[in-house]
Amino acid sequence: MILNRKPSSLNLKVLLPLTAAVLALLVLGGGWTWWNQVNAPTHSAAAPSQGRAVKFQIPPGTPAEQIGENLQQAGLIHSIPAWKLWARWLRLQDRQGGFQAGTYEIDPSQSLSAIASKIWRGEVVQSGFTIPEGWSLRQMATYFEAQRLFSAQELLQTAQEIPHDRYPWLPAEIQSLEGFLYPDTYQIPTDQLSPQAVVQIMLDRFEQVALPLYEAQQGQTRLSLLEWVTLASIVEREAVMPVERPRIAGIFLNRLRQRIALGADPTVEYALGIQQTPDQPLTLAQVNTPSDYNTYLNPGLPPGPIASPGLASLKAVLEPEQTDYLYFVARYDGSHVFSRTLADHEKAQAAIQDQQKSSPEAN
Repeated sequence: MILNRKPSSLNLKVLLPLTAAVLALLVLGGGWTWWNQVNAPTHSAAAPSQGRAVKFQIPPGTPAEQIGENLQQAGLIHSIPAWKLWARWLRLQDRQGGFQAGTYEIDPSQSLSAIASKIWRGEVVQSGFTIPEGWSLRQMATYFEAQRLFSAQELLQTAQEIPHDRYPWLPAEIQSLEGFLYPDTYQIPTDQLSPQAVVQIMLDRFEQVALPLYEAQQGQTRLSLLEWVTLASIVEREAVMPVERPRIAGIFLNRLRQRIALGADPTVEYALGIQQTPDQPLTLAQVNTPSDYNTYLNPGLPPGPIASPGLASLKAVLEPEQTDYLYFVARYDGSHVFSRTLADHEKAQAAIQDQQKSSPEAN
């Protein structure tokens, strides 16, 4: 019996790969266990209350390692080495990207990889606001102040600073940005929300959506950019039913061609800073109040827009209904009666007034 026999070369060839495989599995298994631990949601005593998202701010220029340390101090991640490892992985995946400054809303139940990816993609906290079609600058300013974002005066003052250098297409003669702040729904990083940022994002949208529409029709319309937006703003405030917009635009264009005063109530309301209602229509004294915006007293268009028109009104002015109507008067349901002659128009006005007086609501 031989007790000290050495393993054969065959045995060594079999044992060595098996040993290496076992060691690799042990290392990988240990590494996987470690990664699962450091990448698990934070449940430590230092972490914020579970399930409650917290605001986490990253100043511009903060290095990736410092971001990780700040996250750990805030109790949002476990391990700085794991953070560095994931940061390297993100750089390999996206060499043009990087961790972005801003304010983030982070849920402590998120994993390290989810938090890192969110900051890498720049998914900062957003604030939304909606500006309806037909709102004036005054209405916008009141809205932002009511939302406690900034004062009404701040927006009005910013809107008087015309950024011709950034937007050279803005008419040279305008005194404010009335009409050129495009009405829409917007999202903006919360920590960037300011009157200047609001004005910029709305002018950008006008440049993207409205301006190309005008430029495509420049050879077919005699209206300047300012005249186009001004007339569209009046159409926006006059038309309640979308189907009537092109007809109302056609009537105003007919009156401009025939040098008949537009006689648009919204221009008087704008000049006086009021809004008439069925119970309180414009008075004769108000209609006769002198103002550059009063289209009863002054022929042609007012000096500038009276509100921000939407796309439908802007299109209606470029593609008006071809009509021989010259007058219209509003019913109390939002529709209008259209007339070709002044006599017919006056009859329509009288009929609507009689109907209003005899309605149950008036008694």
